[in-house]
Amino acid sequence: VIILTARGAESDRVRGLQLGADDYVVKPFSVRELLARVQAVIRRSPQRPRPPRKVRFAGGEADLELRTIRYDNKREPAELSEREAELLGYLAANAGRPVTRDEILHNVWLISASGIETRTIDMHVARLREKLGDDAAQPRVLQTIRGRGYLFLSREGTRS
Repeated sequence: VIILTARGAESDRVRGLQLGADDYVVKPFSVRELLARVQAVIRRSPQRPRPPRKVRFAGGEADLELRTIRYDNKREPAELSEREAELLGYLAANAGRPVTRDEILHNVWLISASGIETRTIDMHVARLREKLGDDAAQPRVLQTIRGRGYLFLSREGTRS
């Protein structure tokens, strides 16, 4: 958060920073100065995890950039939809922890999940399981955690 304001008194600057702002810029300012401050805040910010480009799973590998699945058993490759690739990438990036439907809606569909009851996540997961050759009854890739969400079981072999 960078506060841009005409209020330049020391008490205003201190209050803005104490309230959580990363920087406080008083008008007038130049565009160059503002860009330099934005870059400085970005440098100080923690890196956000990027979804992997390739995901190794029990039975094959998914290339999320090409949106294809290749299987270890020489089965014909499959194609992923853009949303399936994004979903698999997000789940793989968060391997080892249950990911809620609300979190998936927020981070993959980019919509607020508050008050929304939808089965679209479940339907996409079911199609993804089918393409991955995963069995919901005895999952090796995507496990349903009842009342919590979905868990990508193995991050082993996941590559950026």
